[in-house]
Amino acid sequence: MIVTDKSSIITFAIPVFMLLILIEYCYGVYKGKSNYRLNDTFTSLSIGMISRYPTMLNLGLQSLIFVYISKYFNVGLLSVKNPFTWIIAFLLYDLSYYWMHRMHHEIKILWATHSVHHHGEEFNLSTALRQTSTGWLWKWVFYLPMVFLGVPGEVFVTVAGINLVYQFWVHTEHIGHLGFLEKIFITPMNHGIHHAKNKEYIDANYGGVFIIWDRMFGTYIARDPEIKPVYGTVSALKSWNPIWANLQIFTTMFKDSIKTKKLSDKVRVWFSKTYWRPEDCIEEKDPKEFYVKFDPVISSDIKVFSFLQLMFTGIVSTSVLFFLSQITYNEIFIYAIAITGLSSMTGLLLEGKRYMYSVILIASILGIVAIDFMGILNTAVMSANLLTSQLYVNILMVCLIYIYQSYQNISLAKN
Repeated sequence: MIVTDKSSIITFAIPVFMLLILIEYCYGVYKGKSNYRLNDTFTSLSIGMISRYPTMLNLGLQSLIFVYISKYFNVGLLSVKNPFTWIIAFLLYDLSYYWMHRMHHEIKILWATHSVHHHGEEFNLSTALRQTSTGWLWKWVFYLPMVFLGVPGEVFVTVAGINLVYQFWVHTEHIGHLGFLEKIFITPMNHGIHHAKNKEYIDANYGGVFIIWDRMFGTYIARDPEIKPVYGTVSALKSWNPIWANLQIFTTMFKDSIKTKKLSDKVRVWFSKTYWRPEDCIEEKDPKEFYVKFDPVISSDIKVFSFLQLMFTGIVSTSVLFFLSQITYNEIFIYAIAITGLSSMTGLLLEGKRYMYSVILIASILGIVAIDFMGILNTAVMSANLLTSQLYVNILMVCLIYIYQSYQNISLAKN
């Protein structure tokens, strides 16, 4: 099956990614330059976990169209037996990625599916995992020429996986200039510019592996020693909810198309430049907010609970990837709902919305009933037992937090 991000290379790279994130965090703490925040990291990793499910569920027409074109319109120029096929495919994929990536920064309806990767206001290895859950809608269109040319399916999937895995390491501030390599490859220094929202840097350096495309097509911008990158999006997300992160721009476009009075603008808002909005929809922004990071003050219990949620959810989601052959399509859908729901509820909790404890408690009880008594998941598969364990731990922790809060309230009343 030909899918742009379904390579097993990605699955086996995930544990390595987690290890490198931990190493980067420890190194940053050791050097006194850590740029990790629990809320930002939680959201990045949650978005990454959720992004795998559309691929596992084969959402969209990508596979069907790729297979159809490969069967009936394949000109057969490239043979899987020819070693040069792999080199050509790798270069073609990165060139296709460049144009896909660039168009997703220049056309608003495409930006809506890509903006989730840029919401992070920190630039670290966890940011690399902020992958879209809506990219299956149309990003595959940019790779159609490769299928027409006859790039074999196994070659396509492999080079796609290598391309995506390569992009992981370039999301760090701990690696500086790399000399002549920066003239050829995407590196942490020039990719950091891509994630900056400064007007001097915005919309540049689109390559996945090679920076040469940007140099060829005029979109390369080098870092100015006098201008420090400010990360995030111009229209800040201001949320730790992974669902909202994937839907923010879609929602804005929909609201603008309803609100604006000019008929042509109702259509233009979907296909305009990413920064454009109808005149009667423009909102005033405080210039000072450009530099302010979204960081609500939360209590210690929320921090501990959210950290444990992140650990559990990560383990459950990774186990689903490794035991995928033992899990049915319907069960994948259930895991997708569970991981997305738990991540979103915890994200809202990280925004200081304590009522989410009650929602998580109820959801966990219902989840256990559904798994243990209604049999919606095959408990012979480790993933189901891990998810059940997480739900039991959720119930225990929320009850303990409520008991502790009640004790504190009683103590305060007595005093």
